[in-house]
Amino acid sequence: MTEIHRPELHITPERGVLDAPAGVLLDGNDWHVFYQYRPEVPGPARWAHTISQGDPFSWFECDDVLAPVGGELTIRAGSVVPIDGDGTQDANLYFTSVTSAGTNIQLAKMNELTADCPLSEEHTALNPAINRVSAVLENQEGFQRFRSPCVVPNWQTPVNREAGHAGWLMLALTGDAETPTPVIATSQDGQSWDFQGELEFEGELGLDLSPEEGQLSTIVAPRILRLRDEVDGEIYDILLLTLERAGVDISGYLVGTLRGTTYHVRSGFRRIDHGHDFTRPRNTNMTTGTTLRGSTNNSTNPADYYTEAALFGFINGVGRHDDPTQHPSLTDEGWANALTLPRMISLQDGLLYQTPPAGLPEAISASERAHGYTVLCEVPADEGSALTVSLMDSNGKETARITHSGDTLSIDRSVGPSDRYRGEAPAVAELADGDSDSLTIIVDGSTVEVFADGGCVAMTSRVYFDGGCSAIEAKTTGHAKIERDWHRSAS
Repeated sequence: MTEIHRPELHITPERGVLDAPAGVLLDGNDWHVFYQYRPEVPGPARWAHTISQGDPFSWFECDDVLAPVGGELTIRAGSVVPIDGDGTQDANLYFTSVTSAGTNIQLAKMNELTADCPLSEEHTALNPAINRVSAVLENQEGFQRFRSPCVVPNWQTPVNREAGHAGWLMLALTGDAETPTPVIATSQDGQSWDFQGELEFEGELGLDLSPEEGQLSTIVAPRILRLRDEVDGEIYDILLLTLERAGVDISGYLVGTLRGTTYHVRSGFRRIDHGHDFTRPRNTNMTTGTTLRGSTNNSTNPADYYTEAALFGFINGVGRHDDPTQHPSLTDEGWANALTLPRMISLQDGLLYQTPPAGLPEAISASERAHGYTVLCEVPADEGSALTVSLMDSNGKETARITHSGDTLSIDRSVGPSDRYRGEAPAVAELADGDSDSLTIIVDGSTVEVFADGGCVAMTSRVYFDGGCSAIEAKTTGHAKIERDWHRSAS
């Protein structure tokens, strides 16, 4: 029986509930994604491992890599980095261990990273190539409950990034769940870590982190990645933050430079995705010589890699406050939640641009049910002018509506025949001024991803179609016009 809600090109759990992306590693043309999930609801979380070879669309499951042991209550997300082994490419897995005494950050090693991973008939089997090592950050004076580690290569010198890398840098959280504190640690070998202290900010953040009611106050799952700005040529640290407000997750980014434990802000907080369902973005680490374009980088200077990066997001608007039992995908098909397609990101004058990965049109054509629509248009910001794109279910009924009105882009799920989103406000994003506009829409199962303004705006929403999405229909009103468009669908 066809699973209508399950996407074909996105990552979903075979069964159970996907709670969050954990770590992503690109090795040549092989994508390794690790994610936190629960095989049973309720039940403790563990880490799954999935691989796609040659492109980020053809995912197959491997045996799980981490599960609670001893007195652990559950295993939460963290980070994965490549490590050179004894003639092999290995990986370090940093994860959050939860016990009745609190949380700490632990290390496990994957021996010989390979695309030929085992898959046992028993769905709870663990990969024998994973060996736990030890805790690497535990309670110490003034700081408790270490969790949510993000690990990236550190710089040889704090002032000259062109000199390349030496050792590792970790961004993590401490403190209670409602008022967490970001902290920094460093390591030369990835195993012995030196705690550096609390992360401090210099400059205007563009957000309010005070714990007052109604303010963006709770940080979850901070991440860091590096990009070279295409305008000024400098390498910056992109700080990815997910902020909880009244049970809703808001994910965005800061652009600046981390020196020691101080983050010097260049440009303040901006939403990374304006849709109904996007949270907890994760950076992608890469093995030496790997590039996102699939070619080998022969440079001896690691700083040369920062012309591009990739991130995955979690398609869920409320994060840890989610009730998966309310998802039709779980009640009808036995699974809940998905990850976005990888976003290829670049930095231009302090702004992130996100685009779908190469090969997506061909992957859609080779799928059974996915759809893609790209349009070049002109939509003046005057009253009555708009490009409206309707996503239709199998009965030909409009289930979601995407509207480009010149200066705003919106996704409206309340127009559908179901009562699920009745009365819900559309998700809205502001668009940049320009003479020409572009829009790309990807529908895959119950996932909808939209990119506009050349990737300056992204929107992700979950939409449950009766019988699946059957068509994407576009029309214009007022002075709006379509200059050229392309439809892609399953062949």
